[in-house]
Amino acid sequence: MKIVSTKENLQILYEDNHIIAVNKRVGDIVQGDKTGDKPLSDVVKEYIKAKYDKPGEVFLGVVHRLDRPTTGIVVFARTSKALTRLNELFKNRETQKTYWAIVKGKLPKSNDTLIHFLKRNEKANISKAHLKEVPDSKMASLEYTVIRELDNYSALEISLHTGRHHQIRSQLSAIGFPIKGDLKYGADRSNPDGGIHLHARRLAFVHPVSKEYILITAPVPEEVLWKAI
Repeated sequence: MKIVSTKENLQILYEDNHIIAVNKRVGDIVQGDKTGDKPLSDVVKEYIKAKYDKPGEVFLGVVHRLDRPTTGIVVFARTSKALTRLNELFKNRETQKTYWAIVKGKLPKSNDTLIHFLKRNEKANISKAHLKEVPDSKMASLEYTVIRELDNYSALEISLHTGRHHQIRSQLSAIGFPIKGDLKYGADRSNPDGGIHLHARRLAFVHPVSKEYILITAPVPEEVLWKAI
């Protein structure tokens, strides 16, 4: 999948001395992997180095990740102090994450809580959602609300109660409403850009250093269905 972000077109959502948040695009990988593609973390380092004329290596801590075909908010730590504290916030689920997703069809309920037991297949990089507990599975819970119905699609706002591998993708697929473009989880066709219609829309947390309440919102991609919301 092609990497699209560069230092020049990086969309900064929030920035201070300790943290920086960007709007990830389809195709970006947050941190380097076996593909060898340039990660978003390197792009952000280049941005910081150029903006502040920093000599030597720029410190940047990866706090969390988004799947490669997903878009939206990614937060990085600019100091070791912020990295340690942000890691604790995410580990202890002291952040509020809100996602938007577009699925095909109209859901029978405008609001619902989904509870499944997810079993991860690391080799295939997929998680299977089960209604009952199975060996090596983990309980997964989320709440969705339909925020807009289009002709053939529904737009959902999703709040996570747990943070499991591919949780939103797997759980929506399990109820028969895979995310648009998500071939891995049952969509009937891929999106032209290779992405899926899942967007990390909002992130709220207490600043790891200043202790201020921070609310970050990421604009949706420039795409017809997203703009219809």
